[in-house]
This record gives sequence, C-alpha cells and structure tokens, in this order.
Amino acid sequence: MAETHVLFVEDDDVIREATTLALERDGFVVTAMPDGLSGLESFRADRPDIALLDVMVPGMDGVSLCRRIRDESTVPVIMLSARADSIDVVLGLEAGADDYVTKPFDGSVLVARIRAVLRRFGHAGGPRNGAQGSSEESRDEERGVLSFGDLEVDTEGMEVRKAGAAVALTPTEMRLLLEFSSAPGTVLSRDRLLERVWDYDWGGDTRVVDVHVQRLRTKIGQDRIETVRGFGYKLKA
Repeated sequence: MAETHVLFVEDDDVIREATTLALERDGFVVTAMPDGLSGLESFRADRPDIALLDVMVPGMDGVSLCRRIRDESTVPVIMLSARADSIDVVLGLEAGADDYVTKPFDGSVLVARIRAVLRRFGHAGGPRNGAQGSSEESRDEERGVLSFGDLEVDTEGMEVRKAGAAVALTPTEMRLLLEFSSAPGTVLSRDRLLERVWDYDWGGDTRVVDVHVQRLRTKIGQDRIETVRGFGYKLKA
C-alpha cells in the first residue's frame, strides 16, 4: 500500500515539529514547510496526497495558498485555525478547503480527520436509496445518469453537466451533489450531510456544509439547491 504524502505548512516551530512526528508515527510521509511560499513550491514539486495549511503563515497566508492550490489541483486541503469563531474559517472554506481543524488539537483527532478526508477522496460513492421516478428516469438511473432539468449527474463516470457543458467539481462537492441527487426533493439536514459527506460520526461545525453548498450552487445554479430554513437543504427535482 502506497504511503500517504502530507504537505504541512505551519510557521510555529514547536507545533510543526510535534505534529510532524505525530503524523509520521501514524505512517504518513510529511513534508513540513514554515511559510506559504515554500509550501507552494513544495506542493508543485512533490504533488502531495493532502495539504494541511495553517491560516496564519508568513509569505503567503494559508487562505491564499489554498486558493492557489485549488486553482491547480483537487487535492484535499484541511485548514488549521487557532480561532474557531474567526472569519478565517469561512474564508478558508470559500477558498476551496475541504475541512478545518481548530488549534490546539489532539494528534489523534487530526489523524482521524485526515483519514476521513482521504476516504471520501478515494471514492466519491454513488447515490444511496434514491427515490423511484418515471420509467425513463429509471432507465437513466440504470445507466448511472440522473437528470434534474438541465443538470445531469453521471454517478458512474463521476461527471456533471449543466446545459451540456462539463462542470468541474472537487471530490467533496461531488459527494455532496451525489447525496442530494440520491433523494431529490427530500430535505437533508446539515447533521446528516456532515455524517454522510464528511464522515463525521459526531456533531461538527455546520459552516462546513453551508459554505460547500454555496460553492456548489455557484457551479450548478443558485436555484437548484433550496434552503429550507430551520431544517436543511434539498435538491429541486
């Protein structure tokens, strides 16, 4: 089994060294960088399997680095922030991060979050327990293609088209869309989406869901996913 290569960008020497040792004990190969510019150079040279980016690093902050990485790759990104209630968390997610972890963190928690992200990136997974539609829709489902107006979701080829044009989604966005398309018209709570898409088996921060839904809307259509206030979201059939 190939080793997982982690790019870790953190300017605090103690945190960088301690976290690197913890990850290496769990079998990860770690490249640790002290600033954003060296982190970007390392990313381009090594093409890691996952990136851990502290928000506040010199040279190029973690949010900007995440945005640059996302421009070039769909590699999973986890942001590290010392302020859970900070706008930095939202900015990181809007820049394309898939998850975030608040500092200080326990090494085992960080490893669990890394493994959860890697699991969902390893296979996007197909729709689960979808509602039955017409015979034509059923034949489409047998072919792995679900249609919602001008939106087509190929659950086997993991491709999405809107009005015939390809839509580029990150693996997390794809899993989120698959969850919605498995139950069109059904309201999905934020907690359910955290569990099914992010593999959280405990209550997490629903901002992760909200930001990813908004990112997905910008790609497939703002009116395609409806907010049901106080309950969650649903895909318009």
